[in-house]
Amino acid sequence: MISVIIIDDHPLVLSGFEFILDNQSDIKLIHTFTRAEDALLFLETNSVDVVLVDINMPGMNGIEAALLVKKSQPETRVIAISNISEGSIVQRMLDAGASGYLLKNVSASELIHAIHAVNTGNKILSAEIEPIMKQTESVVPKITQRELEVLRLMVTGKTTPQIAEQMFISPLTVESHRRNLLQKFKVSNSASLIHRATELKFI
Repeated sequence: MISVIIIDDHPLVLSGFEFILDNQSDIKLIHTFTRAEDALLFLETNSVDVVLVDINMPGMNGIEAALLVKKSQPETRVIAISNISEGSIVQRMLDAGASGYLLKNVSASELIHAIHAVNTGNKILSAEIEPIMKQTESVVPKITQRELEVLRLMVTGKTTPQIAEQMFISPLTVESHRRNLLQKFKVSNSASLIHRATELKFI
């Protein structure tokens, strides 16, 4: 029996997936959540085989949720369920540890197949996603935890001296992180950096 939870803030999506999974003899839907934070609290004391998670949600997004699920329960498989078909977002989700990426127009048979596939250690993508991943020219930057901290403080409007003070590092180090971020995201200024980082769900 494969145990599953779903995290999605759209009631119609939850209802549709519940209907599909409730009719499976070898899959047990344990719980549904509309917020990733609530699902992560549940997973602190409960283990499941597969987590289906949306990407765009209020509060914590699906990429952050996937990272935390894999950190706390490495054996749990994560499948993204989303309307987003942009290659860079798919790559970010896979980099976060997801074993699958399904578009929300997935059929019942495709959903069931995906759950079985990831549960046995395989990776699965919606048919529409595979050619996008082959053709996409987007490169998802690899940034360090420190760079991510600087990026998130930049979003709040903090200046270099303020970031340095909060992170207990020198202003020169902050400026170095800023330059690295601009280079990695291939942008020329802070506004473009924040816009691109938001598009890619880094913030």
